[in-house]
Amino acid sequence: MARFPAIPLRRRTLSFDRVLVFGVVNVTPDSFSDGGLLPNVDSAVEFALRLQHAGADVLDVGGESTRPQRAEPVSAAAEIRRVVPVIRALAERAGAPISVDTSKAAVAAAAIEAGAEIVNDISGGLFDEAMIDAVVRGGAAYVCGHVRGASIADVHAAEAEPPGFEDVSLELARRLALLPADLRQRTIIDPGIGFGKKTPQNLELLARAGELGAALARPVLVGPSRKRFLGELTGRPIEDRDAATVGACLAAVAAGADAVRVHDVKSVRDALTVFEAVRGSLHRRWED
Repeated sequence: MARFPAIPLRRRTLSFDRVLVFGVVNVTPDSFSDGGLLPNVDSAVEFALRLQHAGADVLDVGGESTRPQRAEPVSAAAEIRRVVPVIRALAERAGAPISVDTSKAAVAAAAIEAGAEIVNDISGGLFDEAMIDAVVRGGAAYVCGHVRGASIADVHAAEAEPPGFEDVSLELARRLALLPADLRQRTIIDPGIGFGKKTPQNLELLARAGELGAALARPVLVGPSRKRFLGELTGRPIEDRDAATVGACLAAVAAGADAVRVHDVKSVRDALTVFEAVRGSLHRRWED
């Protein structure tokens, strides 16, 4: 039984009957693990369709890197040029809903017009004060992420004093309280794994994902995929962290996360299928 009711989208609903998998579609030249791998619209669309076939419930298209080092700021116009053609093509061909990964209101508005039904904003509205209005006007669902600062540079510069679970919970609660009531009911919260947090804080946020969702009465999305803390734990380079990502996702789901955002959709979806089958078997035994 789903912990949360389905979120209505413009063309379908987003159900939480199972753990949702957001598949990462980066159309950027400098993303930390896959920048430049999708150099044109056709390659990005075909890649996204493969993610859908592998089990992605949502296709999350992003046009600006948020990596801690060497990411170049991108104008709204440039970001729109990167993401809108891909979203428009996917809106015609994909069965899964499309999310746009952006913190800019202008990009969100253009993406919604092109067919995106979810806006995934890592900043929770902190980077662009017009974001919430753009999401409301477009009738989209919203992923409200947690960071501190007015830019991605601020976020990573603030890592010297990383926020813990209580800080993240309180600050996300304040951001939710500022949302119009109807948008709040279409909002998923994201504790911002890796954004201004160090390994201990990331592990605590994953381990308490369900607690966060219960406290704020909203579904929780976590995005640990290939991030630095996994490298610190395993000693693996970025390109060899997919197994660690699976472990992080399963741990978060066991703790109560409702959705995960990952690069390697196939491995995570297969792992979740087995995990949920085992958990369902245990539930049936308890009921008997």
